[in-house]
Amino acid sequence: MGIMDFWKPARGQATQSVRAEPPLQAAGADVQSERQWNGIVTAGRSKTGVRVDEKSALSIPATLQALRILTGVFAMTPLHYYERRQGGRFTALEEIEGKLFKVSPNSHQTPFAFLELLMADILLAGDFYAYVSRGADGRAKVLTRLKPGTVLVAEYFDRQEGTILFYDATLPDGSHERFPARDIFHVPGFSRNGLNGLNPIQYARDALGGAIATSDHTAKFWNKGGRPSTVLSTEQKVGTEDKRRIKEDWSKLYAGQDGEMIAVLDQDLKANFLTHDMRQSQFLETRQFQVVDLARIWGVPPHLIFDLSKATFGNIEQQSLEFVIYHLGPHYARLAQAATKAFAREGFYFEHVTDALVKGDLKSRMEAFWLQRQMGMVNGNELRSYENKPDIAGAAGTDYWMPSNFQVAGRSAESPPANGENE
Repeated sequence: MGIMDFWKPARGQATQSVRAEPPLQAAGADVQSERQWNGIVTAGRSKTGVRVDEKSALSIPATLQALRILTGVFAMTPLHYYERRQGGRFTALEEIEGKLFKVSPNSHQTPFAFLELLMADILLAGDFYAYVSRGADGRAKVLTRLKPGTVLVAEYFDRQEGTILFYDATLPDGSHERFPARDIFHVPGFSRNGLNGLNPIQYARDALGGAIATSDHTAKFWNKGGRPSTVLSTEQKVGTEDKRRIKEDWSKLYAGQDGEMIAVLDQDLKANFLTHDMRQSQFLETRQFQVVDLARIWGVPPHLIFDLSKATFGNIEQQSLEFVIYHLGPHYARLAQAATKAFAREGFYFEHVTDALVKGDLKSRMEAFWLQRQMGMVNGNELRSYENKPDIAGAAGTDYWMPSNFQVAGRSAESPPANGENE
């Protein structure tokens, strides 16, 4: 058995039209991987001195809400598997590939939970990875998510085949191995090298760190009972040990949330309170701006993270539509195309169905339905399916209407219908 035979189906099995890897097994020295077997997602300090990582970023309420909206809406959007053949496209949800994202991606996750986690990994780590378990026929049947930091992309360049990707991965059982691309389902986020997505936490570290530092300052201020810092002064000379003792006694009695005791000073000590004007330093305006800045980082309209300062009744509906088109749209395309490339057979493809997300109010929806019905674009049963209603039996549900004052282009009103057309 030669190396070429490694990529061929076993004898007696039907040839599958899944993407086959090039007939190549790369040697370790030929594959370029920056830190092989050492996938670590590192944190760092922002210019404010605050350490920024996934945990601290999620401690910001605006970030938590933005991610909750993005991952939740993304996961609730159905990802359908279609077959393209003569006469149009048809759903193929009974196919094994169609069930991966519609019925059961694995033994313990629902499609919603899997897609929600997929989106969270892309947003917080830049990439999503999953190990692909295949059946005897070579078709994918189970997807197991791999934690961020446990997979590194290794690339090999061949003049005949171009760039070939391998993945140095640590599986959930702790084993390390180099896998061909067909064994790892990879969905990268926004990328500058075509291999790995950019990590927003690393690239927006200073903006996130500023929000965390502002929140920490607020917490510390109220931890002191909302009182400013204190300076104790005296005209007498005070030794180093006495200064330390006075400071400890003062902090013990009068600092913190419960520092409500009356201070009694001796040795001509005077208490001077350092004032800080929050209004003059525009503290509230800073926090308001940070909410909008975080909305920019994660790609959500401000009103979805409860910043309604610029929202009106007229523009919220339009912003919600823009959210689906411009913010979620690229993520939909990213996953659908990655899934099509990795799993779809010839003539099949994945696509998200966003109809439920772009529905208008009831009146607008009914007017649109009525126009479609009058124009003969849909029949009654098709319209009822949009509202999850059962079909109407007989011709009342299946007939298509046509306005009586319309006719086929190029035919006079007196012309008889062509053969096979209804009179």
